[in-house]
Amino acid sequence: MVQYFEGVGRRKESTARVRLMSGSGVFTVNDRPVEEYFPRTGDLDAILSPLGATGQDRKTFDITATVNGGGVTGQTDSVKLGLARALVKLNAENTSLLRKYGLLTRDPRIKERKKPGLKRARKAPTYTKR
Repeated sequence: MVQYFEGVGRRKESTARVRLMSGSGVFTVNDRPVEEYFPRTGDLDAILSPLGATGQDRKTFDITATVNGGGVTGQTDSVKLGLARALVKLNAENTSLLRKYGLLTRDPRIKERKKPGLKRARKAPTYTKR
């Protein structure tokens, strides 16, 4: 049985379960390589920022993430939070480093609900004088 450390990350409508185990640096998201799943520039750097903050090398871990719901930005941030939480379970001393860079805080911003009489949450219909 392979021992792993798991962290759950959430952002907007997306949820990610990230598993961290010792290995050779293979990073898969939904059974696809991370570079293929998140091709946008800067997304991979953002996802791997918890590893950089703790001074650990990506090559020492095999990381698997299962992501569902939301869009690209929400999924990126949810994987990042899940990875940070898994690193805390791996070693509790990582908490202060990750907290310093704001990587353990869940982003609470979600879509605002639509209000009656408005087109969207805040957009009002066009005002006509006559």
